[in-house]
Amino acid sequence: MKEKIKLAFIGGSGLYDLDGMESIEEVYPDTPWGKPSDSITIGKYKGKSVAFLPRHGRGHFISPSEIPNRANICALKNLGVEEIVSFSAVGSLREEIAPLDFVLPNQIIDRTKGIRPSTFFEHGVVAHGTFGDPFSGFLKKKIQEAASELGMKLHSDKTLICMEGPLFSTRAESIMYRSWGGDIINMSVLPESKLAREAEIHYQMVCMSTDYDSWKEHEESVTVEMVIANLHKNAENAKRLLKVLIPLLGNSEDNSLHRTAMNSIITAPEKRDPEQMKKLHTLFGELF
Repeated sequence: MKEKIKLAFIGGSGLYDLDGMESIEEVYPDTPWGKPSDSITIGKYKGKSVAFLPRHGRGHFISPSEIPNRANICALKNLGVEEIVSFSAVGSLREEIAPLDFVLPNQIIDRTKGIRPSTFFEHGVVAHGTFGDPFSGFLKKKIQEAASELGMKLHSDKTLICMEGPLFSTRAESIMYRSWGGDIINMSVLPESKLAREAEIHYQMVCMSTDYDSWKEHEESVTVEMVIANLHKNAENAKRLLKVLIPLLGNSEDNSLHRTAMNSIITAPEKRDPEQMKKLHTLFGELF
């Protein structure tokens, strides 16, 4: 595949393909961090080249804690991807965010347990990048434009809790997350968003509410049956959004992340592990 694919979508629970995309080829590349979750579909949508990767694999066989996030991001980076719009089912921690509502988070609170590899910089190459604003303001504006055109309800500037799973929250945890200022909760934004930032890829997650988590004490706590019932409805709305959104993206309009990876390395050149630098060369090319 010689043409660079600048725009990619990562599909979450219930979103395993893109309607209306003319499929050109599927790739399932090896990376220094293994293979991605599934084959990546490369195609055209209204003349725009796009890539699509199902986060949990087609058929949903990879748990949130086992997603090969580094391989996913590296594989997309090697295709030339500069922008990722990622979709995820979430639980709502706020009355006003009803099931089937869409949400654009602007902050994350990490409640994962440290078992997920979350950086490309390790084993003798240390980098400390900025992550104060974990999502792309540029992509956020484009998604808001598309949602507005469709008349779609879209909550913005919300805080996303990322928990380990695979079990859902206890009621006590759900209430605690609300007291922290959390608005929605999922199991997949980390380390996906961190790795995209390290790879200099603009990233925004579109969250699709399926339930009220477990904080409503007089209602049934969240069940997988409840989630699945709303997943299919959310997937259809996501596909509607993508039809309007895709033409607005993938035009290399924001270069604010250029060279941020190299500039974040703190390890002295003579101390950098050669084998790790070879891996980083695979990800970043001649920059490394």
